[in-house]
Amino acid sequence: MEIATIGFTRTSAESFFRRIAESGVAEVWDVRLNKSSQLAGFAKQGDLEYFLGSLCGVDYVDVPELAPDADMLKTYRARSISWDEYKDAYLELIRTRRVEQILSAPNEQSVIALLCSEDTPGQCHRRLAAEYLQQHWKDVVVRHL
Repeated sequence: MEIATIGFTRTSAESFFRRIAESGVAEVWDVRLNKSSQLAGFAKQGDLEYFLGSLCGVDYVDVPELAPDADMLKTYRARSISWDEYKDAYLELIRTRRVEQILSAPNEQSVIALLCSEDTPGQCHRRLAAEYLQQHWKDVVVRHL
């Protein structure tokens, strides 16, 4: 099974949907906390679900279990905590939620993509979530689109 990750800021709708369409992704798992007031209009929850299905033939899945909590995200964005502190808090949060047990791992041939707003995966919780699931689910490969 493959878990891809993708962000939508600093990219055009054309580039974003082309990457999805060419990636072999079957489902996009939205792991954002805020899904309606985004920097890119095409990434608002309702519009995104429509575009993914219409343009790419890909299913949209809302996965709040992999979203950070509001206080954690607010504290990080206010720069009251470092990336390392945020990372540790986020990993503890998804450990506590037992996401590897609550979420159903797709079948071995599936490709899913974790979606968040950050343009690169380096300091984004979608990368942490993908790596966490890789450690807990069998035979997972992680790729960043």
